[in-house]
Amino acid sequence: SMQQVFEVQGMTCGHCERAVTNAIQGVDAQAQIKIDRAANRVEVETGASREAVAAAIAEEGYKVA
Repeated sequence: SMQQVFEVQGMTCGHCERAVTNAIQGVDAQAQIKIDRAANRVEVETGASREAVAAAIAEEGYKVA
């Protein structure tokens, strides 16, 4: 697995963090996720492709830079 860092716009609350976390876990249930909402930063340790993780976050309605 490798660490991937995403800049995610639109996370305004704890609910958003959970939505993003759930979306990523839908791609990789074993993913380790760290979210720094103030920095719009999502760190993911996962074996899934960057494209798959980004797509899952975007599907929840957040903008992935």
